Amino acid sequence: MEKRNFHLRIAKPEDAEEILKVYAPYVEKTAITFEYEVPSVEEFRGRIENTLQHYPYLVVEDETGILGYAYAGRFQTRAAYDWAVETSIYIRMDQKRRGLGRILYDALEEGLKEQGILNVNACIACTDQEDEHLTNDSIYFHKHLGYRLVGKFYQCGYKFHRWYDMVWMEQMIGEHKENQEPIRLFPEIYINFLHWLSKSV
Repeated sequence: MEKRNFHLRIAKPEDAEEILKVYAPYVEKTAITFEYEVPSVEEFRGRIENTLQHYPYLVVEDETGILGYAYAGRFQTRAAYDWAVETSIYIRMDQKRRGLGRILYDALEEGLKEQGILNVNACIACTDQEDEHLTNDSIYFHKHLGYRLVGKFYQCGYKFHRWYDMVWMEQMIGEHKENQEPIRLFPEIYINFLHWLSKSV
């Protein structure tokens, strides 16, 4: 894929309807997300707004529209977990295997590093048998990017009248210190990150 064919940028709340078009098939047809119902545009807009108050939310697009998106969320709410996040990524169904996932994740991690985040974690549904609603491609993708398996929960997600396992995968992106500096919220590093984005693509 040639870089000139796409544009990587920070998402805006008004992208909600188009981003939701990427996400909806995953809700309706797959067990990649354990969400049962497609959220409304208003609810999805609220999710984007809330994320941007704390972490990066990125989209990659071309002349056809948004091709995929990635964002981070809190790993846990208690203060001691501030340096860890959970990452999420979705690529438009007809745009898989073009390298967009790596592009989004590389940029996402750059923003998270700027914030002082140290641990990035991915919660991934998995299956041990042939399944029309789920493959283990996400596990292979994260492993390829340097994530390692750190935990597995068995038959904890129920969708399409079957039970699915879930794994946690993790990657360290910063140095853990005895006197760790507080993280910065995304609005605090927004301008620096915007500058980095403008030079990276």
